[in-house]
Amino acid sequence: MLKTLRNAWRIEELRKKILFTLLIVLLYRLGNSVPVPYVNTDLLANYFEQMQNTVLGLLNVMSGGAFSQATIFALSIQPYINASIIIQLLAIAIPALERLQKDEGEDGKKKLESITRYSTVAIGLLQGFAYYMLMKNYAIIQSDYASSIWAAIVIILTFTSGSAIIMWMGEQITEFGIGNGISIILFASIVARIPNSIVTTVRNVGSGELQWWAAVLMLIGILAIIVLIVIVNDAERRIPVQYSKRVVGRKMYGGQSTHLPMKVNMSGVLPIIFAQSIAAIPATICAFVTKWKDSWLMTHVFDTNTWVYALIYFLLIIFFSYFYATIQFNPIEVSNNLKKNGGYIPGYRPGKPTSEFLQRVLNKITLFGAIYLGIVAIVPIFVSMFSNIGTKTGFSFGGTSIIIVVGVALETVRALEAQMLMRNYKGFLN
Repeated sequence: MLKTLRNAWRIEELRKKILFTLLIVLLYRLGNSVPVPYVNTDLLANYFEQMQNTVLGLLNVMSGGAFSQATIFALSIQPYINASIIIQLLAIAIPALERLQKDEGEDGKKKLESITRYSTVAIGLLQGFAYYMLMKNYAIIQSDYASSIWAAIVIILTFTSGSAIIMWMGEQITEFGIGNGISIILFASIVARIPNSIVTTVRNVGSGELQWWAAVLMLIGILAIIVLIVIVNDAERRIPVQYSKRVVGRKMYGGQSTHLPMKVNMSGVLPIIFAQSIAAIPATICAFVTKWKDSWLMTHVFDTNTWVYALIYFLLIIFFSYFYATIQFNPIEVSNNLKKNGGYIPGYRPGKPTSEFLQRVLNKITLFGAIYLGIVAIVPIFVSMFSNIGTKTGFSFGGTSIIIVVGVALETVRALEAQMLMRNYKGFLN
């Protein structure tokens, strides 16, 4: 990884892309330090200390601590993620959106992106209003402005504008920087909390609140998860493909053997991100309504430290894994392309038998990848149910954030390598 970064830095164009990406990330982190007006940040910090193990604490982790400080970027990328989920699900159910996605090419893609942007602003308004009501119900708004309509408008519009700016930042990174912009911003948010977590761990080990062996075991567990993530991310099923010989004029083409790679974790970190956003919606609503705070649903179902929440989270990860696998890999389309180019899978006739075989393979490897993602994501939940090691170390985000951080890092390195290969490739004449 370090070698890749060093080599990329030597290429002027890539160096500009890297610097641009770092500049956007810096601006994002600066925005996370600017609080919205009319909010008592001390009372808000005390409230979030009590809500650390709830879904609000999870949202705070995903925002890099901005959610608990009510900064202009407090909503982070959640509105954009929720909007993307809604539009992609609607594209399956609504024929007009499906045509935009599949049949209208680049123009259709741009129209879908525009719809997603407007949806992001709308969801940002709803989430901004919900966050304002949360702070108002718990008397976190400064007393002089608690009933002020102007204060409500300013706070809600500031949150909404912040989410729109983050969306724009992500798009700029994708276009002019390195890697996927939204993933980079999410990566920066999670990584920003690591120094505080390390300081908390060292301080608690020094004071005796946390046993040194527990900290060592946690470190070994994190390293083991990272190794597992790297292995599975690179794992793929290679299906042999044989091309038949064709005679065109006096020349013979084809006859070579190759393979069709199918990645085990085809969707990357997207199922984790989307499942997390969907699982958080009910608990978020409950937390924002005061009378529902101590309800049975909040304490026994949607609290992040319950087995019911873990089960819902696990099932959502499996669903989104299959959802994105079917979007990214179409067995019928792959089968038709093989048939057109004179290729076939040994033992299977071209056409329907080939597509059915590819579908079976896709289902099997997607199931394995989905179960892997689900287990890594929910194991820390069960650990926190029986111990408070997450609170004493500050690493309360668990396996979900580790998957996101490692996955985004690997994807960014691959993007860099692809850019370097494109600029350094030498043909056979050189």
